[in-house]
Order: sequence, then C-alpha cells, then structure tokens
Amino acid sequence: MKTGDATLLVERDFAVPDIRCAGCIAKLEQGLVRDRRIAAARVNFTEKRVHLSCTPDAEMPDLIGAFSLLGFEAHPIGDGPADADAEAANSRELLRAVAVSGFAMMNIMLLSVSVWSGATGATRDLFHWLSAMIALPTVAYAGRPFFRSAWRVLRHRRTNMDVPISIGVLITTALSLHETIISGPHAYFDGVVMLLFFLLCGRWLDSVMRDRARGGVTALLRNMGSGAMVVGDRGASRWVDATALEPGMVMLVAAGERLAADGVVTGGSSRFDLSLLTGESAPQDAHVDDRVHAGTLNLDAPIRVKVTAAGADTAIADIARLMGEAAQGKSRYVRIADRAARWYAPAVHALALMAFIGWMLVGAGWHYSLLISVAVLIITCPCALGLAVPASQIVAAGELMRAGVLIKDGSALERLAEVDRAMIDKTGTLTLGRPVAANLADVGAPVRSLLLALAQASRHPFSEALTRGLAELKVAPETVEDVRETPGFGVDARWKGHKVTLGRPQTPVAGGALATQLAIDGEPVATILFADRLRPDAAEAVAALRAEGIEPTILSGDRAEAVAPVARELGMTAQTGMSPQDKLAAIARQSAAGHKVLMIGDGLNDGPALAAGYASIAPGSASDAGKNAADCIFLGDRMMPVVQAIRMARRTQAIVRQNFIFAIGYNIIAVPLAFLGYVTPLVAALAMSGSSLIVVGNALRLKRAIR
Repeated sequence: MKTGDATLLVERDFAVPDIRCAGCIAKLEQGLVRDRRIAAARVNFTEKRVHLSCTPDAEMPDLIGAFSLLGFEAHPIGDGPADADAEAANSRELLRAVAVSGFAMMNIMLLSVSVWSGATGATRDLFHWLSAMIALPTVAYAGRPFFRSAWRVLRHRRTNMDVPISIGVLITTALSLHETIISGPHAYFDGVVMLLFFLLCGRWLDSVMRDRARGGVTALLRNMGSGAMVVGDRGASRWVDATALEPGMVMLVAAGERLAADGVVTGGSSRFDLSLLTGESAPQDAHVDDRVHAGTLNLDAPIRVKVTAAGADTAIADIARLMGEAAQGKSRYVRIADRAARWYAPAVHALALMAFIGWMLVGAGWHYSLLISVAVLIITCPCALGLAVPASQIVAAGELMRAGVLIKDGSALERLAEVDRAMIDKTGTLTLGRPVAANLADVGAPVRSLLLALAQASRHPFSEALTRGLAELKVAPETVEDVRETPGFGVDARWKGHKVTLGRPQTPVAGGALATQLAIDGEPVATILFADRLRPDAAEAVAALRAEGIEPTILSGDRAEAVAPVARELGMTAQTGMSPQDKLAAIARQSAAGHKVLMIGDGLNDGPALAAGYASIAPGSASDAGKNAADCIFLGDRMMPVVQAIRMARRTQAIVRQNFIFAIGYNIIAVPLAFLGYVTPLVAALAMSGSSLIVVGNALRLKRAIR
C-alpha cells in the first residue's frame, strides 16, 4: 500500500468477473497500485470484486483503464456483470457448456472405441468424420469461456491460465481435423472434448460456491423488516419503505412484526425475539428507553420506536458487512491443485513447444514434429493432477452425506483436516434449540389437563413446548370457555366458573430459569420450568473432539447463568454474553496465536464468526444466513457427525497427497518418453486416461473411511 494522507482518499468498488485464481488476485493487488492514483487494492475472490482506495483526482474511466491494462474487464458495482442477474447468467452459461461437452464426450468416446478396436480404411474415416461433426461445434460453444478470457488478456500482451488451455485445445482440434481430412490413422477429438468437460465442471462448481457465499449476506438482510408505519406530525400514520426510513422518525411496530430500523422504545412495552443478534432463545423485555434493533421480532404488544439508525447503519447491516469481510479473508486460501497448476500448465506447453522445435531441427518434418508435440500435450494433460483433489473430495462428500453431513465446498475438507480448536455456540448447537417442559412429572393429572387446554390455544414457543410435552404423556385437555390470548400477558379462560390464566410467573423464578405459570382466580397453582436440552450425544462428541486433538470452547450470546449448567455438564470453558463482533474477536485472538479454529454455530448472529473461522459447520436447523456462511451442515439431532466430518477430512487429505505423488510420478516417467518420440498420440491418450482412472480408483477407497 502506498503511503499518504488517508483522509484524502476515496473508496471505489468494482466488479471483475474474470477473477479466476490466486494468480489473478496477485496480479490485481500488485498491478493496480502501480497507478499513482490508486493507493491500495483489495480483492474479494468470493464476490469477484475489487475495493480500491484512490486519490480524489482518479476519474472512473482512468480506474477502469487501470484494470484493462492488466487484462481485466471491470465495472463499477451495480453497473455491470457483478449484479446478481449477471452472475446467475454466467453460472447458467457454464452449466450449459458442461452439459454440451459432457453429451459430446460420451458420444465421441463411443465412436473412438471402434477406432481403438481396430477399425481401418473407410470405416475409420467415417468414425473420424462423425467425431469431427460432434467435436467442432462443441469446441466452438463449450470453449467460449476459455477463449474469451484468453483473447482479453492477449490483447493487452499478458497471459493467464486460460491462454495455454486455449492453445492446447485449438492445436489439438486443428491437428485432428487435418488427420481426418487426409485419412490419417489418428484423431484426438475425444481428448479435446474430455479436457473441456473436466475444466468446465471445475469452473461451474467454483461459480456455485461463490453464489452460495454471496447468498449468506442476502439471506441475512432479508430478515430486516421491509418498512414501517411512521407517525406523522399531526398524528396520522403512513407506510414508509425501509430504504426511506431516517433517524428521528417514530415507527409503530405491531405484535408479530420485524423492525425495519434500529431505535429506542418511546411508548409501550413488549418482548422481543433477539436470537437474530444474540443467539439467546428466551424473549427479552423491552420498555421505554430500551434500544431495539432491525430484524428483531416484536412478540407481544404494539410499541412506538424512534429510529436511531436505518439502512446500512443498522446492526444487522453491520453483521452483513462483517460476513463479507470475513469471507474475503478466508477466500485467500489457495487450493493445492490451483497452486500446482500455476506453474504446471505453462511448463507443459513450453515443453510441447520445445519438442516441436527440437524435432524440426533434426529434420523430422512439421507433421511428425507436430504429432510428437501433441503427444506431449496430451500425455501431460493435467487430468490426473486435476482429479487428484476433486475426485477425493467428491467421494468424501458423498460418504459424509450418507452420514448426515453436507459439504458445500470441497476446499472445506482441506481446512477441516487442519483445525485444532473448536468454538461452539450453545443454543441450537450444543443444545437442540427447542424449549422443553422440564417438570411436568411433578404436576398432578387434573392440572396437566388444564395446562393443555390453555397451551394448545397459543402459538407462543413455551405453549408449543408445553403442548408437545403433555401430548407425549397422553394427557386429554379439560373443557374451558372464553379462551383468549392477550399479547404480553398470556392465555386466560373460564373453567368451571373460575378464571384460569397461563402466562408469566407473578414473581421471578429462582436462578432466572425460563418458566410459565398456571393461576386459578389469580392464585398460582403450578409453575412449569423450561430447559433447552443438550443434543443426545453432545458429551460423546466433545470427548471425541479432544481425542482428535481439538480443544472445544463454548462461545455464546446467552447469559452466563444460562450457559453455566451446559459448560459444567460437558466439562468445557465458556465465554458468554458475546455479540457477533465479540465472537469475531475471539476467533481472531486464537488465529493470531497460531491456532486454526473450527466455528460451529447456528444463528444469524453466528454468521460472521462462521465466515471468519478457518472452517465452519452449522446444524440443519440453523438460519438461512448461518447455513450459507458455513462450510458444512450436519443434519439431525446428533452431534457426532461433526467428528466424523473431521476424521473424513483428514483421511481425504492423505488420499489427495497419494494422488499427487502418483500424478507427478506418472509425468516424470511419461514426459521424457513422449518427448523422445516413443509415445504416439493414441498411446498418450490411453496413458492419460489410465492415470486418471488410477487416481479415481484410489479416491474410491474413501468409501470405507467412516464405516
């Protein structure tokens, strides 16, 4: 970053659709700052965006020109392909190209089998022409993502990974067509289309991964209210969209409505579901002068709220920004195959060129020299190297899916294998996140029937938990009349001439436990306590994590008194009352100490921490934003699948290393043979396919890893 007065800098964000790999990130971050008008450049690989800190005299055309000089097309955010519709269109284009190349590959391989089986003369020529008729339009259509990218950088006298790919595809296609025209014995349309298919699959999966990462922020912001009824100067109210709310406005917030802005309660009292921000399951009281936040749910009664922050200034918008920044940091992780490919592909193509020139110099002629050069290209095609990681990850992901763990991104397995600390949210993660009536066994049968009659008339979480518990005890409800629910107070009815009420306890419950109380004619009859039960195998999972060398810690937004019993039962240390920013800071401290943190959480408030963790897992019951921010999702009530995922990840990395050793060893042997002319293009294609099959076969050993 250049030095200078930061107060004079302006910030600009650009969409850059052609960011593909670590090389692109380095080229942009290092190349852009060579322009005197750009003080700093930071790439967000997940969203394909670049954030610039510029001098005030930097005009938009100048900044776009700086991208162009590096071979990248850039658009100010909101004006180009960075928009969601354009990104979705790009994913659809890649998916269509995958489908076309896959269909063509299968058909050409069927034709090639006949040639390999010994077809000669007119029969062989016919199969070659049929292959050409399928391959030529396929290459023209499915190769467009690579050709466009290669042409764009070549125009600016630069290169990227798509340049050698395009050269190899075009040369091999042209040579195959020439061989077909002159009735030559060999054509390599099958290898060309197969290469395109595998490359496109990787690019499409990468696009899907980024779409999901962006979806986490979108899902989070969806929880803000769309607008609010605002009180005017003369007492009249009008609907105002969330984007038009301003500090100082007074909102009328009805029961059951989500807030569209942050504010302070100026009239009325109610209870709010704050799990969005704190992760705490129990509703919290809100009275006059209390602060409330956008996205939280008003549960009981209408209130008035004076807006203090709206739009991008709200707490929920701040969480969304934290998620984006945390994901950006994690996106710098470069996959093993990508790192290898940065030098591998250019070296292979340089070797093929050397083979062509060398054989030309010894008088072999252009046709024979080109055949050897193509044989080098084919035999060194990085299919085995490219499959070393994805083949293993696909098998591992399939096995984990059967075990109840969904892996969203293959690179998550790489990170998951290396974690040595686990930070775990309490509510909904270590616990089931569902309140359970804890002392129904202490209540007499007549009272249970009366409780059920009142509880089944309400949709409050405690009433629903009470209904479930009484149903398990096969309780029949009493007959009551005039049932009525009053927001903030509970349910009341008439029973045998008496007034019965189910609602808040009249006096605080010892220890601050969650509770509801049944009263008859105002006299308390029974107090029902509620608890959030641990997952049935939570203790086993915590012990298994320690056995794997991973020290677990509770990281919770709940009150200390609510977390303490869980921490004692599981023998874990706990940090309580934590905001999303506090959780991020805790992860940052562990990371600074050299640890690799696995974050396990479920709430929207856990989204930034899930994105910031070296690896992250969310339960299937998590919020949409939590699931989108996490690398993996475990299903069901059991927690042991988390441990199974870690064990599978470590086994997968061992298989990946074996595959790399084989792929590199194969090339060490095969390349010299092809370079010296001992390998024909047909043998090269068979050797390349065989190496890929061996890599896949080794990956299939993972099917027994968790059985």
